[in-house]
Amino acid sequence: MRIVFMGTPGFSVPALDALAGAGHEIACVYTQPPRPAGRGRKPRPAPVAARAGELGIPVRHPVSLKDPEAQAAFAALGADVAVVVAYGLILPQAVLDAPARGCLNIHASLLPRWRGAAPIQRALMAGDAETGICIMAMEAGLDTGPVLLRRTLPIGAEDTAGALHDRLAVLGADAVVEALGALDRLEAVPQPEAGVSYAAKIDKAEARIDWSRPAVEIDRQIRGLAPFPGAWTASPAGRIKLLGARVAAGTGAPGTLLDGFRVACGTGAVEVTRVQREGRGAQDADAFLRGAGFGPGTVLGAG
Repeated sequence: MRIVFMGTPGFSVPALDALAGAGHEIACVYTQPPRPAGRGRKPRPAPVAARAGELGIPVRHPVSLKDPEAQAAFAALGADVAVVVAYGLILPQAVLDAPARGCLNIHASLLPRWRGAAPIQRALMAGDAETGICIMAMEAGLDTGPVLLRRTLPIGAEDTAGALHDRLAVLGADAVVEALGALDRLEAVPQPEAGVSYAAKIDKAEARIDWSRPAVEIDRQIRGLAPFPGAWTASPAGRIKLLGARVAAGTGAPGTLLDGFRVACGTGAVEVTRVQREGRGAQDADAFLRGAGFGPGTVLGAG
């Protein structure tokens, strides 16, 4: 098929590679404009733009698709289908209608659960047992279109958002190639009205850990926000991000280190497995403790 691919972050790259590898003609890639990055704040192309350049595919990065000129340029590509994954712009109806066979979206949840911006993080933070990928026929509503294909993925007890992100990106790439190969045979199943939930964008205010909460909730918060933005707590070594955890046994005043990096919570405890100090790289909790000089009785969260 002749495809327009629309995506921006690293999550989208496996799908671009898979479509190109499957022999589809990728007429153009649409992605977000370069953003300032690094110490020099120089504009850096999005991961999809960089990969498209390596593959020799033309790239466009309009600021908006609302004006008639941009819509006409899109329609002129004569695509059979557009494949959209984490693009970052709302597609007007004129764009949705332009490809002969519509626009397909790779969404990282089991719709209608977790429509919206942060489905991977929200599934983890809610304690879901599984997540997955839906290949959805796009319409004007927010992730409301009928589902052509779905694939499930179990969520492990120590999975982080980063680990799930990587597995779902590969699952989504495989699923969209499968869906395109069977497009004439797949039924577009409307999403049920029951079970709708929304994955709101992560607010940085959600990242601070309140140790008076139950251990199971703090564990989900830590894993759901790892690696970005990273759940954090105050400590004698300054603000630290906690990037890995598991629920553990233990009791004590909330925020108190019991032994190793096992921290008492409102009920139960969490064992932290990965830590990052400000301005430094992430490291295993044991290595952090040796350098920081923390020990039993150290209190986290004050200040």
